Amino acid sequence: MNRYQDENWQQEEQRRREAYYQMNSQNSNTPDALEQIFRGPLNWMNLLMIGINVVIFIIMEFLGSTEDTGFMLQWGAACRPFILNGEWYRLFTSMFLHFGIYHLANNMAVLLFMGDMVENAVGHWKYLAIYLGSGLVGNLLSLYMDIQSQSNIVSAGASGAIYGIIGGVFVLMIKNKKQVREIVIRRLVFVIVVTIYYGSQAAQIDNAAHVGGLIGGIVLTVLFTVHKKNTYRNRKEYVAR
Repeated sequence: MNRYQDENWQQEEQRRREAYYQMNSQNSNTPDALEQIFRGPLNWMNLLMIGINVVIFIIMEFLGSTEDTGFMLQWGAACRPFILNGEWYRLFTSMFLHFGIYHLANNMAVLLFMGDMVENAVGHWKYLAIYLGSGLVGNLLSLYMDIQSQSNIVSAGASGAIYGIIGGVFVLMIKNKKQVREIVIRRLVFVIVVTIYYGSQAAQIDNAAHVGGLIGGIVLTVLFTVHKKNTYRNRKEYVAR
């Protein structure tokens, strides 16, 4: 096959692919805008959050053990007596620490899957605000519960921030409920309820941080999208500015 024939074949193949994609798009019940939100490309802020968590974990494993509570306290894990003694930075630093590889892997897998959805909808910096804000709200609620129970438990993890991202996804689905099948929303609600219930039954899970993060994520996402009828279209306008 000569070069001219090869180029013609490539053009024909490209036309076939475009026709196939167009046919599938017409048969789909999901509009392009919503599809861009929930099936968009990977975003750098979400990847940056994952990268920071992973790098910190690797460094800590080289220097000690992330399953040692004393070592975790040295690196900024949250604990009621330390925070009330003026070390308020622990409400922030504890979001980037994890107890062991499985704790890290579970959190980062959820963040990789859901973080892009929120970042596609609200933009990079508002996504960061939702992530950090939800984590702080979760840690504050956890601190409040520890004060009430006089608990000295050492806690760490990005779960509060990640539940905030899950709350953000829930808000986006509700705002676009005409384009999202009701069963999808019900399944997400079911997952949230089951995981929170499981957390309430497990002694080693900081369920208060999960609930606080979820509430924080819902509130922040609502605030960031309150005037947006179409989250993806407004995101394009935001990026253009």
